[in-house]
Amino acid sequence: MLKEFNLVASTYRGRENDLLSELWYFLRELGDSEVRASPTGLPGLAVLLTKLDPFYVVEEAARKIASEPWYFRFLLKLVPVEVCVPADLERIRQAALELTSRRLKPEETYRIEPRIRLSPITRNELIASIAPHIPNKVNLDNPDKIILVEVIGSVAGVAVVEPRHIVSVQRIRRAAREEAQS
Repeated sequence: MLKEFNLVASTYRGRENDLLSELWYFLRELGDSEVRASPTGLPGLAVLLTKLDPFYVVEEAARKIASEPWYFRFLLKLVPVEVCVPADLERIRQAALELTSRRLKPEETYRIEPRIRLSPITRNELIASIAPHIPNKVNLDNPDKIILVEVIGSVAGVAVVEPRHIVSVQRIRRAAREEAQS
């Protein structure tokens, strides 16, 4: 698995290589012919390192899904990562606080969304190490920003994203269908 990545993608179990081929083709269309990608060893999960801005990539993926709903056959979810650090609570906390200081405005609400795989770190530990240091209000239902922490074994990817940057293919297809019906 790559130790440095800026996209995390999920697919159906056993379809990781199909997903990587699909995303490799998509990223080439966007202008990155040198993308690096790797399955994580976990069913349905892959990581990618692109030279493109990961926020641009997820926005373009969302546009592509909305305009061509069946373009992606294997992609289920795609999320950006801003920084990778060793999967240590202190290092994760430092990365999250540095990103929130730059990307979270004082009036914005937030939610911490940890996704922990192959690690002894618990969800509650992770949230407890970050949340007390952020003065903003928490909004679990409809936050302005999400502090995303993707722990995969010994590596943690951290990002501060708007909810729209977590690209769920099913959610976008459903929204496009509902919009077409109205």
